[in-house]
Order: sequence, then structure tokens, then C-alpha cells
Amino acid sequence: MRRRGSVPRPPAAVTPVRSEEDLLRAVAGFRAARVILSAFELGFFTALGDGERDARGVAARTGVDPRAAERLLNALCALGLARKRSGRFRNAPLARQRLVAGRPGYLAGLGHSAAQWRTWSTLSEAVRRGTARAVRPASRGDEARRSGFIAAMHERARRQAPRIVARLDLARTRRALDIGAGSGAYAMALCRARPALRVTAFDLPGVIPLTRAHVRRAGLLRRVDFRAGDFRRGGFGSGYDLALLSAIVHMNGAEQNRRLVARAAAALAPGGQLVVQDFIMDRGRTRPAAGAFFALNMLVATARGDSYTAGEIASWMRAAGLGRIRRVATPTDASLLIGWKD
Repeated sequence: MRRRGSVPRPPAAVTPVRSEEDLLRAVAGFRAARVILSAFELGFFTALGDGERDARGVAARTGVDPRAAERLLNALCALGLARKRSGRFRNAPLARQRLVAGRPGYLAGLGHSAAQWRTWSTLSEAVRRGTARAVRPASRGDEARRSGFIAAMHERARRQAPRIVARLDLARTRRALDIGAGSGAYAMALCRARPALRVTAFDLPGVIPLTRAHVRRAGLLRRVDFRAGDFRRGGFGSGYDLALLSAIVHMNGAEQNRRLVARAAAALAPGGQLVVQDFIMDRGRTRPAAGAFFALNMLVATARGDSYTAGEIASWMRAAGLGRIRRVATPTDASLLIGWKD
């Protein structure tokens, strides 16, 4: 039985297919996923909230067709996420707890999953081409998308970061650099793990205000500095005892990562450590299974992103002058590779 207040472990990212039944179930799984994501995107769960409404009431609140709304609500009932009585619908307990916007347990990350659906639909073409069909140019809607993405990633990172940071040797760490800080979840976890530590959060100019807002809400503004820039070019300053690249290298091609690791290593003081957290693959690139799937996510969404092996990442570290390289397991499918500057 799970203890009250504990965080449930997510299900396995990939379920092996061992029979014809498994195969057909896996192929049909897209239907349930699409029903849930569409209801989430359209705001059906939030429209129902704690009450009951008929399909017309939900349609009026969400701006959709009433007949189509009823069909989608019926499908949610079939999935167990809604209940229907006398033509009126209400959220099932799980939907009330996790799918209604504004609730403490709201799964904001499903918005990111909905965006991934669109890119994954281009997988066949991406495999033919060897790269993403197109890297979307910046647009006026980027700010809203960026804010939603950072919020979604924060929900996962804020739970995961303390468990990852607990595996680091911070005994001599006074200054740390979080490259691609996002919401600042790891910067904040580092601060909480060591009271004397000060962290610089580095990210794009459009992201840093979001980082600052999350750090402000946590009451840690006095412990975190903010630096705007592009990690694909330029330096990060110097004198850091630790530099963190968490969920960053998978976005880049190998040559980009070689240069990035070199710049991160240059920012370290003697005796400093570079920590790479990501899906770190075995030599055959089939394990961890989540990493094999994530490599496809990078194929459909980026120009040259990938899931990399421990040997590849270690080679970038050695080229940057780092040594004593070791791999550290974590409670997640990702792991750490740590190199030290002598």
C-alpha cells in the first residue's frame, strides 16, 4: 500500500510485445490516448469540475459541437474517467483529482504529451528523411507554448530533482551552474541540499523570467543567480565547483554536444565536476527502453537530437580534459555520468 503523501512511481515507459494479443493491444492503444488528450486539450475535465453537466453544457463551456461533445464524453465513460447518469456527466474521482486545471495534483504535463502527438505523427517521414520533417520557426505563440512546457516539466522535475541531487557529492561545492535550468527545479534542489551553496541558473532570455518566477515562489531568490544566454554558443563564466547538464544533451547532435561539454568544463574550477543527466544508453542502444523510445522523440522533434551511450558522453568529457568519469544510477530510467576537472 502506498504511504499517504508519497509520489507514485510512474508505470514502465514501454510494455514489451510478446504475443499477437499484446501486438493488437499496443496498436489500438492510440485510441484511448487520443480520447484523453483531446478531452484534456478541449478542457472537458475542467468544465465538469466537481459538478454534473449534460453534453450541451460542456459544449457551451468549451466551444465545441454538442453532438461531438457527447460522443467524446461517452468514450471517457468507457475509459472510466467519467460517469453518466440520466444524460448528465461527471468526472470520475481520478479525473477530479488529476485532470481539472488549478487542482494541486493537476497533470499539466499532458499538454506536452498532446504536442508530442503531433510530432510523433510524422515519425514515418522522419525515418525516411533521417531528421525531423521541419523545425518550427519562432512565432508569436511561442511565449505561451514555452510557459506551458516549462510548467509541465516542472511538475516532474520538482519531484525528481531532490532524489537525483542526493546522489551527488556536494561536500566541496560552493558554486554550481545549472545549464538549461528551465523552471529551476534542479537549482532549487541543489540549494536545499547544501545551505552554503549558491547556484547560477542559465537559460534562454525568454525562459529566465519563468525560472525566476518559480524560484521566487519557492523563497530561494537570495540563493540563485540568473544568467540569460544560449548554451549552443558562448561561455558560462568560470569558477564553478559543479556544472549540471540535466536533460540537455539529447536535444543536440554529437558535435554540438562535444562543444557544449567543452564549454561547460571550461567553466569549472580545478577539482570541479560536470554532471550529465539523461537517458544514457547501453552499447546496443536498446536499454533503457524509455531511452530507445526517446531517441525517436528527438528524431521527430529536432534536427539532430538523440539518446547517447555512456561511451559517447564519456568521450566528450575526456576531450574536454575531464577524468575520473563514473556512471551513477538513479531511481528513474535516466542516469548520471560525472567527470572531474583535475
